[in-house]
Amino acid sequence: MRVFSKLLLIVFALPLVWSCETLDEPRLITQTGAMITDAPSNLVLTREEADDFIVFNVSSVDFGVSVSEVTYTIQIDAAGNNFAAPVAVGSSPTTTVEVNIDELNRRAVAKGLEAEVAGNIEFRVSATTTRAGLPTVNGDAVTISITPYSTEVELPFLRVPGDYQGWNPGNDNTIIYSESSDDVYEGFVHILSGSGEFKFITGPAWGDFPDFGVGATAGMLSEGGGNLKIEDGFGTYKVKVNKETLTYEKERVGIWGIIGDATPGGWDTETPMTFDRDENILKITIDLVPGAFKFRTQTWDMNYGMSSEEGVAGFNNDGADIPIAEAGNYTITFDLKTPWEIRYSVTKN
Repeated sequence: MRVFSKLLLIVFALPLVWSCETLDEPRLITQTGAMITDAPSNLVLTREEADDFIVFNVSSVDFGVSVSEVTYTIQIDAAGNNFAAPVAVGSSPTTTVEVNIDELNRRAVAKGLEAEVAGNIEFRVSATTTRAGLPTVNGDAVTISITPYSTEVELPFLRVPGDYQGWNPGNDNTIIYSESSDDVYEGFVHILSGSGEFKFITGPAWGDFPDFGVGATAGMLSEGGGNLKIEDGFGTYKVKVNKETLTYEKERVGIWGIIGDATPGGWDTETPMTFDRDENILKITIDLVPGAFKFRTQTWDMNYGMSSEEGVAGFNNDGADIPIAEAGNYTITFDLKTPWEIRYSVTKN
């Protein structure tokens, strides 16, 4: 019996030893990120060179295996942010990447730099490949001092006083801009209460500047004409005025609200926002739960979310859900004063 027990132990032990000897060791792949090889220590950007490009040469990425196609992208972020919110400023399929000066200036200002003041921005190279299964490889960061130029441009504007804002032509916020500096003005007007009447005026005081109202036919304006009026109910309207031809258009967008699983109505029903007539913004103070939300007007045909640029809203599919990490009371604003750069803010109270 003793001999049998020993043999039995040997028989059962042998497969275990054989299994360990045939186990494959995982192969380690060493990857090396691309680096900017000729990084300047200081960049002073100017509006006169806005259409020009800065050329960055970068080293080749090593994915640890052979790849045929690589895209090199220059990313930036605020100094000390550890690339928690990187934004791309230029990409190339080669190790020479061109970065447009106006794009870099705009992104640097969005990251907190002040116009005409030198400040630090971190740069890195992010490399991707079309070969399946290989992750993005990011290179080490380099810090560059950037002096941006002012992005503020004095555009012509037309004032839009009305019952919705107290008939105050001196309100410098209830205005629409001529983005091309011609006689065509366009923007949003939030008429959420009152009689729905409004006019256009070129200056901040009645009687001192020409004002424009109802013309001879629909869509026409006349100097000193009667009050214009919305016909399709309260809401945000997109208006367009051609001061040369004295014509205007208006289109109801809807009543803006917030919608999402962070809000009381979930993803099915908007919670309407209110109008701050002094600032010409929509706002809401509300209790939210962890989740996300977007801005919407009763239909997904027009909605805004989060873009890659902090505080700037992304339209429809370009706008991601705006996250709410903690439950609490929040004040949210939605600013449509400049249609080409709609902004928002989320503040925990």
